[in-house]
Amino acid sequence: MGLTKQYLRYVASAVFGLIGSQKGNIVFVTLRGEKGRYVAVPACEHVFIWDLRKGEKILILQGLKHEVTCLCPSPDGLHLAVGYEDGSIRIFSLLSGEGNVTFNGHKAAITSLKYDQLGGRLASGSKDTDIIIWDVINESGLYRLKGHKDAITQALFLREKNLLVTSGKDTMVKWWDLDTQHCFKTMVGHRTEVWGLVLVSEEKRLITGASDSELRAWDISYLQEIEDPEEPEPKKIKESSPGIQDSHEAEDGTLEMDETPEDRILTCRKAGSIMREGRDRVVNLAVDKTGRILACHGTDSVLEVFCILSKEEIQKKMDKKMKKAKKKAKLNSCNEEEEDLEVNVKMTLQDEIQRVANIKTSAKIKSFDLIHTPQAELKAVFLLQNNLVELYSLNASTRPQPVRTNRITIGGHRSDVRTLSFSSDNIAILSAAADSIKIWNRSTLQCIRTMACEYALCSFFVPGDRQVVIGTKTGKLQLYDLASGNLLETIDAHDGALWSLSLSPDQRGFVTGGADKSVKFWDFELVKDENSTQKRLSVKQTRTLQLDEEVLCVSYSPNQKLLAVSLLDCTVKIFYVDTLKFFLSLYGHKLPVICMDISYDGALIATGSADRNVKIWGLDFGDCHKSLFAHDDSVMYLRFVPKSHLFFTAGKDRKIKQWDADKFEHIQTLEGHHQEIWCLAVSPSGDYVVSSSHDKSLRLWERTREPLILEEEKEMQREAEYEESVAKEDQPAVPGETQGDNYFTGKKTIETVKAAERIMEAIELYREETAKLREHKAICKAAGKEVPLPINPILMAYGNISPSAYVLEIFKGIKSSELEESLLVLPFSYVPDILRLFNEFIQQGSDIELLCRCLFFLLRIHFGQITSNQMLVPVIEKLKETTISKVNQVRDVIGFNMAGLDYLKRECEAKSEVMFFADATSHLEEKKRKRKKREKLILTVT
Repeated sequence: MGLTKQYLRYVASAVFGLIGSQKGNIVFVTLRGEKGRYVAVPACEHVFIWDLRKGEKILILQGLKHEVTCLCPSPDGLHLAVGYEDGSIRIFSLLSGEGNVTFNGHKAAITSLKYDQLGGRLASGSKDTDIIIWDVINESGLYRLKGHKDAITQALFLREKNLLVTSGKDTMVKWWDLDTQHCFKTMVGHRTEVWGLVLVSEEKRLITGASDSELRAWDISYLQEIEDPEEPEPKKIKESSPGIQDSHEAEDGTLEMDETPEDRILTCRKAGSIMREGRDRVVNLAVDKTGRILACHGTDSVLEVFCILSKEEIQKKMDKKMKKAKKKAKLNSCNEEEEDLEVNVKMTLQDEIQRVANIKTSAKIKSFDLIHTPQAELKAVFLLQNNLVELYSLNASTRPQPVRTNRITIGGHRSDVRTLSFSSDNIAILSAAADSIKIWNRSTLQCIRTMACEYALCSFFVPGDRQVVIGTKTGKLQLYDLASGNLLETIDAHDGALWSLSLSPDQRGFVTGGADKSVKFWDFELVKDENSTQKRLSVKQTRTLQLDEEVLCVSYSPNQKLLAVSLLDCTVKIFYVDTLKFFLSLYGHKLPVICMDISYDGALIATGSADRNVKIWGLDFGDCHKSLFAHDDSVMYLRFVPKSHLFFTAGKDRKIKQWDADKFEHIQTLEGHHQEIWCLAVSPSGDYVVSSSHDKSLRLWERTREPLILEEEKEMQREAEYEESVAKEDQPAVPGETQGDNYFTGKKTIETVKAAERIMEAIELYREETAKLREHKAICKAAGKEVPLPINPILMAYGNISPSAYVLEIFKGIKSSELEESLLVLPFSYVPDILRLFNEFIQQGSDIELLCRCLFFLLRIHFGQITSNQMLVPVIEKLKETTISKVNQVRDVIGFNMAGLDYLKRECEAKSEVMFFADATSHLEEKKRKRKKREKLILTVT
């Protein structure tokens, strides 16, 4: 048996050239105790933390596979919640950069994340129309809220009350009572999608942004504030169909809800509208932490900033208005006495919410975040559409013009990278886009040179790596010097786009192909520089080959005898270089050949086309060796690995694939890009591959020493497909619940299935070991002496623990966020054993909280089967006794500890005479209120 051909595996090494992705939002984060200096931005599947002052990337929060869609920092500033496109949420520690907590509950991309005031709960909204409330401390889901009919756009907790308000693309704003987990009010006063909402004025006003140029304001009145001392007469409620709420049309044409019993929690009445300058929809609507500054933007590059005035400021403004109105009335009615004048000045919404300024950014805004500095300065950070982060400062009190203080630009291009090249020493990488060329250091991934250019389509390093040549969309050749970063020369090479460049193997010249149906040959030469006495590099045209169709790609054979030219008529023509005579025509593609390359020995040519196929041809006779269906979309780039017959292809299907041109086999797929891949480059050593994509990222792939066996690779691919299919399967049915009404917060994933399998294996082992122990006792009794019992190797690995203790260890090892879903997958046949073991564990008094959580969940989902099983009645009775007594013990311990902590708190306060706990300010305010009341009483008495 002959040896199988070994390949070496390529793995993802780094993501660079990206400042921020467009799908997620930018947020300020607190790092090293500093606020307003660091921002977190989504970067494909990762999150980058940027230092705005230095313009440097200081931390990367590593993602797995799916793109980041939402970010939310915790109130304490120590954690960052990250939502992904697959519906998962991870919570990262900003101190260590690790994401230890994962929540899986949504079926589609996360669109909204919001912490409550203390940071103990997290509300997540998704495109699957559900809202889930997560317990961050216990790392588990609390409940799922269903009611919206389209994607959730925003969710906000109220500070003082246990309520949640959400908005969605279904034009609805819903109020949820989190004590009862139901929607008690639906606001239907919007004609179009509600894209954002904020609470201002001590949560007594709600401002919403929709698809028009209005910001609608709603006054909120809570029950305690509108309730009279005497019990009001109950209102008669109109009879209506169940589930249908009556509504009427207001004067302004918007719909408002009739007063219903739900209004007993709060009432919401429209206060008016603020007109935005932008005519398009609201993209983002936000308020700073002080609740004083409101900002919003549409699909353009302008952020509109408003100031919400305090009661004192409004009163001053109204007093001024009153004075002016009195003056005007006095002038108008000179004959009447002043005492008879009655002036009515109405307060409008524009008096309460005042426009401050407009911040105009350099490109379209994708997201923004606000922060108020201690110097009473407003900082606004923007993530722009063109891969750029900008920071603006604005002093809202003095109302000057906003000032741009920082911007992060060096780390990436403003548009998609269309061409990549490696230097001959594998150290430098060239990337060129519509406006600039950047040179990157491969080892540090730092940008070492940026040069302005026209729209670049192709490029290469000149031999010696001191100059680069760029081919542009306007048909020009641009020659740059890397040491100075200067443009040495611009030559009008073609009348149309210059699609392709190919360096000659003797390194004395190159060939270009353009849209003007011509192929031109160029030689390097040294010419006298006008600005100095030294000579500089230049190029001169030597020959021209005129063709019948547009040229899309050109490539030299390694021996420089043949030239391959790809034409718009879907063929590849082979010419002799010396005489330019026609040699071969390679036809078979149904759409034009976009890319091609010739192997190092000149034996093979591989062509990639927009018809999604790659064809491998022999250059001796022009016969097609094999046609491979390579990608699910157009093949955009193809390159052979030097000194081999292996080649890489990149497609619009976001994948890079490696192929063997001898055996016609697919070796491996490199997945990572989230949009179409435009180009790639293979280093001269073959150790590195760099690729660029429409997601603005550049990715570096590195060849490892790990051998790749094709059979194993295919097996791994099948396993990955199986895992995906498991995740897509229907959720397990729960007795008593109809299909589609799943209110559990979890989601069936491969992790939960594996966790359930581990529990089943542990129970099986427990049954086997228990049966062995019984048999062993019987043998010992029959023999009349002790016979050594063989120890199970699994139990030995855990330190010779008992089988029941092993089951407990397995339960402890399951992630808190996956526990319920793992138990939901578990078959009922294992539940009786688990209940008996739980009784034993609870009696021992270990892990009461975990055991009670599992026990109550199993009783809830298997209630019918457990109650109908006579064998389990004594077990349940015992569980009832032990659980109540042990839970009471735990409660007593916690109560004692709480009392002890309260005592220590009082002792500390008495010693330092400083109230450093959270309720200190409320105590102070209460004292002030009491003092004022006392003073008023004294005044009235006197």
